[in-house]
Amino acid sequence: MRKPYRCKPSQSRGRLVDEGSSAHRSPFQRDRDRIIHSTAFRRLKHKTQVFVAHEGDHFRTRLTHTIEVAQVARTMAKALGLNIELSEAVALAHDLGHTPFGHVGEDALSAKMAPYGGFDHNAQALKIVTSLERNYAEFDGLNLTWEALEGIAKHNGPVVGDLPYALAAYNARHDLELHTHASAEAQIAALSDDIAYNNHDLDDGLRAGLFEIADIHHLPIVGDCFDAVDHKYPNIDQNRRHHEALRRVFGIMVEDVLSESSKRLDALGATSAGEIRAAGAPVIQFSKSLWSDLQIIRKFLFENMYRSSRVNVMRETSVVVVNGLFDAFMNDAALMPSEWAKGGDETTHARQVADYIAGMTDGYAQRRFDEITP
Repeated sequence: MRKPYRCKPSQSRGRLVDEGSSAHRSPFQRDRDRIIHSTAFRRLKHKTQVFVAHEGDHFRTRLTHTIEVAQVARTMAKALGLNIELSEAVALAHDLGHTPFGHVGEDALSAKMAPYGGFDHNAQALKIVTSLERNYAEFDGLNLTWEALEGIAKHNGPVVGDLPYALAAYNARHDLELHTHASAEAQIAALSDDIAYNNHDLDDGLRAGLFEIADIHHLPIVGDCFDAVDHKYPNIDQNRRHHEALRRVFGIMVEDVLSESSKRLDALGATSAGEIRAAGAPVIQFSKSLWSDLQIIRKFLFENMYRSSRVNVMRETSVVVVNGLFDAFMNDAALMPSEWAKGGDETTHARQVADYIAGMTDGYAQRRFDEITP
């Protein structure tokens, strides 16, 4: 059943550039479709989630991760009576600003950009959909609705204090009310991200041989799910065993969010999306007990996957590539394509360099590094 606090397409605050309505698609459906058709979305196919592409065809890339997040967001938005298309749009856009080589690449680029205002992948995603995509005749960016832009900017919560420069620049033109929480639809996208990566990183870690089932059996939720599978399917092969167990982990996370969020929404008694934003706290949340369990799972993944020797080798190579590209482009703007080297002072130039590098796929970054490195 549709809830009164859902974001209603008919009440959208519209787009920065008015385009009129579509005969066949709602405003949020158009947002979703534009994101899917964007160049930045296609590039996610060749950007690292945890393992670089040459590690194997079956590991998640940034694109497959994004698709999984969108699937969870659709499911939860429907179950809670919210706007499915808006949740999906925010989920599909949430990682558009990621650099090549995953969080390692972002850390390296952030360090290089520290003197020039820093680098933040959420702010970069907003910059991409508001200016860096340049395919439409009448505007830069994708000209998304206010609600989609709000969700991209603050799906993780209010953004206060010193704003990332890319976010501050756009917000000065188009106020996204950064001091408030986002819509329930955007909050769903944020938790869908948590659900997706905690589950699929366990899957990819097992597939990569970074740990065995016996190593994760002690983890909360996980061990019980394996025990349930072993009881029901005592002779199942190991691949099916771990898939069956982790899909149960996935389901428990989703059900917990739906249960806890339903309680919070009922207690709030909101009658509009505006009341969700003004609630003063997120309405879409894990229960305290499951959130505590997730911290234990995350700690395990951090120690045994994200900081494993195999991943650290990739980290070292990635840092060398990002640092080398940044230094080379800062020293010689002619090494960049003309559309990225538009001149200006040192800070402006650094931000152009960051935009260029952030948009690269893993393979393109490596090729460009090889081209300009003696």
